[in-house]
Amino acid sequence: MGRGKFKGKPTGHRNFSTPEDLAAGTSRRPRTFKREEAEEEVEEESEEEVEEETEKRKGTQGIIEIENPNLAKPKNVKAKDVDIEKTTELSRREREEIEKQKAHERYMRLQEQGKTDQAKKDLERLALIRQQRAEAAKKRDEEKAAKEQKKAEARK
Repeated sequence: MGRGKFKGKPTGHRNFSTPEDLAAGTSRRPRTFKREEAEEEVEEESEEEVEEETEKRKGTQGIIEIENPNLAKPKNVKAKDVDIEKTTELSRREREEIEKQKAHERYMRLQEQGKTDQAKKDLERLALIRQQRAEAAKKRDEEKAAKEQKKAEARK
């Protein structure tokens, strides 16, 4: 029988087992339940096999030993096994990063001392600004003194 334009949800087709089917053991369960039960049985068996076999590999992994150079292996080193005298070589990126930081620190030290071109220009600008501000303050003081003098003359 046709359903028309829209199909119903799959939850609408539930099949319930009758008590007689349950008693007889012929109940119709979905296949997923059978799979789950089968997986549970396989897991129980596999736990026993795991104790016997240490490592089971899929496909050709058991036949061919291949070491993946890109695989990051966990490096667990105990404190007593650590070699203090051994120096680890830094990667290119790490070396470049350290060199960059040292160069920046060197530049900032020179900048503070006023030895770089940028520092010299900054100091020249700063001296010019200080000079302009001193002249402006001197001019304001003169104008203020002139105003006060005029007020004093006007009162007399």
